[in-house]
Amino acid sequence: MTFSSLMVHLDLDESNDARLHVAGDLAEQFDSRLIGIACCQPQPAVYADGTFAQSLVRQLEAEADERLAQQERRFRTAFQNRIRNVEWRRAFAYPADYVAREARAADLVITGADRIGSASDPLWRLDQSELVMKLGRPLMIVPPEVDRLKLSSVVVGWKDTREARRAVVDAIPLLQKAKEVTVVEIIEKDEDRSVAAHRVADVAAWLGRHKVDASYIVPSLRGNAVEQLATQASDIGADVVVAGAYGHTRLREWIFGGVTRDLITQSRICSFLSH
Repeated sequence: MTFSSLMVHLDLDESNDARLHVAGDLAEQFDSRLIGIACCQPQPAVYADGTFAQSLVRQLEAEADERLAQQERRFRTAFQNRIRNVEWRRAFAYPADYVAREARAADLVITGADRIGSASDPLWRLDQSELVMKLGRPLMIVPPEVDRLKLSSVVVGWKDTREARRAVVDAIPLLQKAKEVTVVEIIEKDEDRSVAAHRVADVAAWLGRHKVDASYIVPSLRGNAVEQLATQASDIGADVVVAGAYGHTRLREWIFGGVTRDLITQSRICSFLSH
């Protein structure tokens, strides 16, 4: 298994430096083809009709066209002396739908963290939470604080769910490159710690059969999985967290909070998510 083709999504309204750095690091490590992608759906914010509406749409499309062209130039400049095989894709389209469709050409999609949340315009900015549900590929979330991806240490945030099992399989190429891999399960309620330890030991042993030398841990402290996973990743010095996306229903996750939401919006290290 490998990541032979990577796709990096560029926003139109904010810096893309972090994700471009990480995409370049991964493309070099895996000798990957690298596809840049950007999109938006230029539509008036208010209802209009007739000649005025047509004029407004043309104005918005001209603005969007220039911003898309700027991102293409940024993408090609970033990799002109670094990555041999690059391609650019763009469209006037709803971002989450367009990126999900085009991801058929990639093994992994890379994008930025969502620091704006509900204030963002889904016609102009990618909704990462929607994308991860539609994608059918793993998604790498890159926070703006990250300047490179060393893969010195990776944490697998384990929960015994379909999503977590999918994420670990999808992450095999990444885990095989990492110098250190730790499987962590956080006990949130009254579960038996020894049972959790058995689960993560199974995962570490399975990874070993796929040429990943992994250790495992079940922290003695119980409680908030988001905080404890962040603490464990920080203590280990991890630069990537691998996790399943949306183990609960998406609505419950966003109303009550959850690991997935925080990895998309708050994490200071890269997150590798699969659904």
